[in-house]
Amino acid sequence: MASMATLFAKTPSPSQPFSKTLSTHFIPALKLPVPGRPGARRRLRVSAGLIEPDGGRLVELLVAEPLRGGKRREAVGLPRIKLSRIDLEWVHVLSEGWASPIKGFMRESEFLQTLHFSSLRLADGSVVNMSVPIVLDIDDAQKRRIGRDSNSTSFDGISIEIYKHPKEERIARTWGTTAPGLPYVDEAITNAGDWLIGGDLEVLEPIKYHDGLDRFRLSPAELREEFTKRNADAVFAFQLRNPVHNGHALLMTDTRRRLLEMGYKNPILLLHPLGGYTKADDVPLSWRMKQHEKVLEDGVLDPETTVVSIFPSPMHYAGPTEVQWHAKARINAGANFYIVGRDPAGMGHPIEKRDLYDADHGKKVLSMAPGLERLNILPFKVAAYDKTQGKMAFFDPSRAQDFIFISGTKMRKLARNKENPPKGFMCPGGWKVLVDYYDSLAVAEENGKVPQAVPA
Repeated sequence: MASMATLFAKTPSPSQPFSKTLSTHFIPALKLPVPGRPGARRRLRVSAGLIEPDGGRLVELLVAEPLRGGKRREAVGLPRIKLSRIDLEWVHVLSEGWASPIKGFMRESEFLQTLHFSSLRLADGSVVNMSVPIVLDIDDAQKRRIGRDSNSTSFDGISIEIYKHPKEERIARTWGTTAPGLPYVDEAITNAGDWLIGGDLEVLEPIKYHDGLDRFRLSPAELREEFTKRNADAVFAFQLRNPVHNGHALLMTDTRRRLLEMGYKNPILLLHPLGGYTKADDVPLSWRMKQHEKVLEDGVLDPETTVVSIFPSPMHYAGPTEVQWHAKARINAGANFYIVGRDPAGMGHPIEKRDLYDADHGKKVLSMAPGLERLNILPFKVAAYDKTQGKMAFFDPSRAQDFIFISGTKMRKLARNKENPPKGFMCPGGWKVLVDYYDSLAVAEENGKVPQAVPA
């Protein structure tokens, strides 16, 4: 747990109607029609320079160092809210501008637009994507301590808004089900307070975790600076919460080849593992980062054209709803291409033996999502182990018998048993990290320790 004082000020309350015009934005190879124009396809945008953040600028909420002393003195007399680890991860996300242009925990108008429209309309009439609520809950006692029963309150000119936390509505709209067993719901919503508090946020110190990985936690501004240093004219982002195998690497290197063929001179890969809360059976961030480093050391990916960084957001496992947030945040980091695969941000149904979401809905939703029209969506090509070549290759249905699909379940079983996968499936250094991780789990289980959900 972590505690910190936060300062809130008034945020806009956009309420304009939403545009009815949508267009798809897959790269041309997918050949999806643009709604309203039978047979038409959206033309790929090939241009130099980094994509603008949502709203035109990054909204960073970290107080300038010379002002921090005064802000701390102001905060001494303000009510305090104790933050959970997930709350702190959201403060991190907000403070660095990943959720630009919002300026703090959501007010009710922003919360409702997010739940029901997956987007926010700004004061100038433009629309930005926002599919996942970023909110801070409080209980009845905290609400009384803050001071008033009305929805709007203030302290010494600092304006905030307190409103009911409609948990069932939030869960149903975000996950499409209220079935028990949703990891994020169990961790952060079920036992949360019945009220939400929103308003502008001022963060007094950069969020650091002191876990040896802070050097990988580049903010959107720092990533943009790095891309500029490397003279990137395109940035393609790949999010993952699993170890990188050679099928992933094939996809990423092939994507760069395709972008070069499109006319880009120096496309840069943003390899961007999720670093916030994850469920107990996911490989922890520290082990994933060790594995990713080995992938670069072994030359599977080119360090000159790859930036490895950690995305600080918590994981919802909310499928097509959440993948919009993942894509939107990468726009703010400078990415104009986003690689999306099968069942992005998905999980198995918590009580039935099936996937919670249709495997293709994530990429289809991204192609139509309001506020993501500027982002080019790059669907996965399916990769599998080609027995005839002894390596990972793109699946060829005309000779399906030559391919082996190595599922995550099978990969985990091999690693647990300290068995090697087929040569060419994963670089040796990366595979050793995975084996070491599952070996450490076995030791922990022998000592009576059970894996827990990991906040970072």
